[in-house]
Amino acid sequence: MYQPTELKKGVVCQIEGKPYRVTDYNQKVMGRGGSIVNVKLKNLIDGSVIPKTFKGQDKIERAEVTNKTVQYLYKDGTDFHFMDPESFEQFQLSEDIVDAAQQYLKEGDELSLQFFDDRVINVELPKNLYLEVTYSEDVVKGDTTSSVLKDATLETGLVIKVPAFIKTGDIVSVDTTSGEYRERKK
Repeated sequence: MYQPTELKKGVVCQIEGKPYRVTDYNQKVMGRGGSIVNVKLKNLIDGSVIPKTFKGQDKIERAEVTNKTVQYLYKDGTDFHFMDPESFEQFQLSEDIVDAAQQYLKEGDELSLQFFDDRVINVELPKNLYLEVTYSEDVVKGDTTSSVLKDATLETGLVIKVPAFIKTGDIVSVDTTSGEYRERKK
């Protein structure tokens, strides 16, 4: 069981038999030590988002979620194909399950899938991924201050803002939770 204050962003809990991931967390401390926790919960089965308020003494059930490492193979129409690297069993997931992770997937990458009741509910990406810049505009000579940002297209098709010194062919680290540039690979 979780206490309401343990429901930080990314925590998976179970409400009325369904798994939910916390997408937003806000705590208000009231007088005399009481507190109220407001969260937004994303249903990991149908994708709906609901707001929920918990009081300090409430108990929230943990979701029995298991993780499995898989390898991404390819995309075929709206289906994504994966393989279990131990059994070599192949399977596919629809676009609505892969969701926002698809903009970071490249063939051959290993990632983790989350299961609830033997059903895939989420594609779990590493916190940071290294991706190659396939296109970025050249900077104007002399305009090399680090505060200047420009668009860069990555090998997966994702477009992010990068510092002016990044050029086509560079490998950059991207934060998969925010989609922001972190650093250039040395």
